[in-house]
Amino acid sequence: MQKHRRWLILAAVAVVVIVGGFFVWRQSAARNSSAEERTAVVERGTLEVTVSASGRIEPARQVDLTFSAPGRVVEVTIQIGDEVRAGQVLARLDTGDLELSVRQAEAAYKSAQAQLAQLKSSPRPEAVKAAEAAYRSALAQYQRLKNSPSPEERAVAEANLKRAEVMLNRARAAYEPVSWRPDIGMLPQSLNLETATLDYQIALANYELTTKGASPEDLAAAWSNVESAKAQMDRALNGPTPEELAIAEAAVEQARAALEAAQRNLEKAILKAPFDGVVAAVNVVVGEVAPTGLPAISVVDLSGFRITVNVDEMDVARLQIGLPAEITLDAIPDRTLTGRVERIGPAATLVEGAVAYPVIIALNPTDAPVRAGMSATVLVRVEELKDQLLIPNWVVRIDQTTGRPYVYRKTASGLERVDVRLGARYEGYSQVLEGLNEGDVLVLTRENNNIGPFSFFGQR
Repeated sequence: MQKHRRWLILAAVAVVVIVGGFFVWRQSAARNSSAEERTAVVERGTLEVTVSASGRIEPARQVDLTFSAPGRVVEVTIQIGDEVRAGQVLARLDTGDLELSVRQAEAAYKSAQAQLAQLKSSPRPEAVKAAEAAYRSALAQYQRLKNSPSPEERAVAEANLKRAEVMLNRARAAYEPVSWRPDIGMLPQSLNLETATLDYQIALANYELTTKGASPEDLAAAWSNVESAKAQMDRALNGPTPEELAIAEAAVEQARAALEAAQRNLEKAILKAPFDGVVAAVNVVVGEVAPTGLPAISVVDLSGFRITVNVDEMDVARLQIGLPAEITLDAIPDRTLTGRVERIGPAATLVEGAVAYPVIIALNPTDAPVRAGMSATVLVRVEELKDQLLIPNWVVRIDQTTGRPYVYRKTASGLERVDVRLGARYEGYSQVLEGLNEGDVLVLTRENNNIGPFSFFGQR
């Protein structure tokens, strides 16, 4: 009997455990079902479409000044942080040789100008007379050479030769009677014979030269002198020819170009501030040779700032020049600066493997302690849609057959599928154009969540 009662008690306990486990399972299933259901309410609001990017603060302008020619630095007038004015001398090389080159080029230029002016000036009477006299003299000299020897010149040369021959014969006749004497070299007869012999040789050479006439070379040289004298006379009478003027003008232009080159070389040895700004770097020291091709001094214009950011190709089409922007700086997190889109790059670049476009944001004037190089985050407000029906993107599904978006709306009788037409989508929300009303409750359950959301709605 007791054994039978024990079995009854055990059976009752088992029933209680089974019934209790069933109720626990149902409560757990209900909780899990509730947890797997997400809901969202269609609400009216403002959808702000923005584009964000990051970059660094840049000055409005920055110039690296360099010396194009080597030289020793003799003067540095500034230090880092100094304010400078446009045209102010910042550094200078030793310019002694360059200044000498400029003076020489100036002298050559003035000389060429003077020669050109002389050519263009009216001929002076005294210059004309001198040129005519020179021409007549050159022509007469040529004629003398051409017609030589004249009868008179021939007669004189012949007479001189005969006289020298007579004197030589007389000296020989006087010399022969005493030629045996040992002291003949001391006698006047010996000296007279020697002198008469030399005179005869001179007279013979002169006679031969006179009777021979001028050589072709002598005639050519004489005629060249005639032509040169005639050109000088014609120039004095008629002024320079067009060719001569062209040559003189070319000489002036060449001298002017040489002067400008010398002046530029001198200017390159002096670094001047190209605009009002602040010295950002000084890489030269007095007494050292300045490096060529490397920045010697950097000047920045801090009258304004800008930020160059790289914008993704999906966002750059939204931007327009002039759109307002908000800028936050890591160094000044409690201040929000303002600016505008100033330029949009026309060509893309690859940034970490992604296609992006450079966009320049100009900062508006501010009293914040902004410094070049500060890290900045830019937010450009592209579009602001006010009083719009909005739903979260996670509730939207895409029909795999038609490609149209749809949602599940909760009704009194359960869930119903509703096709919708959507507009702008940004930051997890979509604009509803058709299909839903404000206050509608949308549901995402485990069943309809098995069809994953279309990837487009996971993007901005």
